[in-house]
Amino acid sequence: MPVLRPALLSMLLLGTVACSGHDDAQQAAAPAPQADESAGKLETYRKLLSIHNEAMAVQMGEDILQRYPDTPAAAEVNKTLPDLKVKVEKDAEEARLKNLWQYQTAPMAGGTQLTATLYSSRPSGDGRVRLVLRRHTAWGQSVFLFGSGKGFTCAGNCKITATYDGKPHPLVGYRPTTGEPAMFIKNDQAFITELPKVKKIQMDIVSADRGKQTLVFETAGYDPSKFPALAKKK
Repeated sequence: MPVLRPALLSMLLLGTVACSGHDDAQQAAAPAPQADESAGKLETYRKLLSIHNEAMAVQMGEDILQRYPDTPAAAEVNKTLPDLKVKVEKDAEEARLKNLWQYQTAPMAGGTQLTATLYSSRPSGDGRVRLVLRRHTAWGQSVFLFGSGKGFTCAGNCKITATYDGKPHPLVGYRPTTGEPAMFIKNDQAFITELPKVKKIQMDIVSADRGKQTLVFETAGYDPSKFPALAKKK
């Protein structure tokens, strides 16, 4: 039988100890298993739903699915989260569209003026154009586009190629005699009456500074209750 020399035996023993120590160090450095807190998070998810805080509930639900995918909590969340996410996205879009509109009531030229204003989503930036609905106790009602620079090119009553939600809806415009960079829309009452039914209005116009342009207005957030009729000044 082969006999191990004392020096060789010592080296083998040291190697065994070193390997054992390395394994112990790896085990000590390994992260501890993540505690299952899914039940508590599920209870929070339920509470958020009960108080109709859907946006926070979506965040909590997604956290549960990501961190505890194979738990009863994840199974319960999966029953409601997909529809909840659709609702949150829809609510966020409705809020965005409503916030595009600005409503203001203020004294103006010896009377009271109420305006509902929406900036174009195209063009944007410095080239954007305002769509303005205006009611004044002395001047009456009007609808107009308000731009910048020299305004719009429109001789007399000019035709405006327009679409309401993609369907042709031609309009007629005219420039004010006072020289502002504006163009009024004839038959303002029809425009205002139809506005709550329309999500997007597109108009092809000619800018005196920029040439032909297509204006796009996301009108879906218009709230008629914030633009009420005003009593005419006596």
